Amino acid sequence: MIGNRIRELRQSRKMTVRDLASHAGVSTGLVSQVERGLTDPSLETLRRLSSALGLPLFDLFRQDDPDDVALVRRDRRILVRSPQGGVEYTRVSAGSARLEVLEGALEPGGASSEERYSHPSEECVVVLSGSLVVEAGESRHELGPGDSCTFDSRVPHRYVNEGSEPARFLVSVTPPSR
Repeated sequence: MIGNRIRELRQSRKMTVRDLASHAGVSTGLVSQVERGLTDPSLETLRRLSSALGLPLFDLFRQDDPDDVALVRRDRRILVRSPQGGVEYTRVSAGSARLEVLEGALEPGGASSEERYSHPSEECVVVLSGSLVVEAGESRHELGPGDSCTFDSRVPHRYVNEGSEPARFLVSVTPPSR
């Protein structure tokens, strides 16, 4: 599914596999394998490909045209895991919205990414259970259940679970991250 979508988006932009790989900073072989469904791309690879295609990450998973009212059933949410297995996101909002809402789960000792990541958006995270450290710029903010943090996503950031239990949290991003 994701491979076909990437191929369609690449072709609609008149890009070759080599063009997409070059813009994303990945190998042509990896792009080819993803498009043919021979490998499951990591979250970082999906971020790079979506950025190279000029669209939000979760738009890679969108299949339908937007409706006036979009309903996302819990059992139909799109799931993405990090390559390290520490964080997993499900998209709560519809893929075509100007606001992206994700539910995240982060295992103890896990992080949303190895390095802090930035994108041109505004972001708000609220912890549902467990604890979460928001690293943004040079600051660290420890959040517990019910705590939230809003910041300019152009500031390099990531989420870390330094606690002993899994963390569940909601992330709202506007416009959706690329």
